[in-house]
Amino acid sequence: MKKAAVKKTYWHDPMHVGWPLWIVAGSAVFFLIVPILLLVVMSFGSAEIIEFPPSRFSFDQYRMFFAHPAWQSAVSNSLLVASLTAVVATVLGLMASLGLVWGKFKGKGFMNAFILSPMIVPLIVLGLAYYVSLVKLDLLGTRLGLIIAYTPLALPFTVLPISATLRGFDRRLEHAALNLGANRFQTFMKITLPIIRPGVLTGAIFAFMIAFDEVVIALFICGSDAITLPKKMWDVIRYEIEPMLPAISTLLLLLALVVLLLIGFLQNRLAKRMGNG
Repeated sequence: MKKAAVKKTYWHDPMHVGWPLWIVAGSAVFFLIVPILLLVVMSFGSAEIIEFPPSRFSFDQYRMFFAHPAWQSAVSNSLLVASLTAVVATVLGLMASLGLVWGKFKGKGFMNAFILSPMIVPLIVLGLAYYVSLVKLDLLGTRLGLIIAYTPLALPFTVLPISATLRGFDRRLEHAALNLGANRFQTFMKITLPIIRPGVLTGAIFAFMIAFDEVVIALFICGSDAITLPKKMWDVIRYEIEPMLPAISTLLLLLALVVLLLIGFLQNRLAKRMGNG
């Protein structure tokens, strides 16, 4: 019995057994983080070509990016399309989540799978399908066309967090409000929505980032009038290597970090609300 106990302690000692895992995890982090750090360092170069290490550290590439009309137009297109896509996808995702979680109807499983299907369908297939459809609707190369194409792509990322929030919602709060004289709209706006707001905002953030970062479908339907930032970066990489690219990539990295922190904050807030409930 003593030998077994000693052996169990040995295998649970991270100094003896955990080191292979630490090596694998450390190697993965190294190969993920180091290229990004190199990119950040290169973004502070001042030469007309991308160089590492920079011969002189400066913010010239950032200043040129914010002063370049073509790049700023691409940023404006991305922000507008991503924001409107997030709004549409969140509203649709909220309604779909209410039906999928609280509704009772036949084919619920099929409907749920259908809504989540854009997560597994290859983007190049979706891009070609949207290209054919938008050509017939005369919406190719328009912001509206991008919003129509991005909404189904972002919809699953709104349905998942909102549905998870609704599953933890105590519906007795709604019944109490209805018994006190509130109608269903008032109950939803004053009771349900404030409680599930963190999940709704999380879904909206995910939808925004999906639409903001998407490039494969944009290659098919952007045209020349509604070029987004990822599409602009793709074109530059294909035809010319601008020294601004590391600076732009660093800004996108900062945006992703801010989004991750915001999602973490919303999840903690939701967990506290559910715990208090």
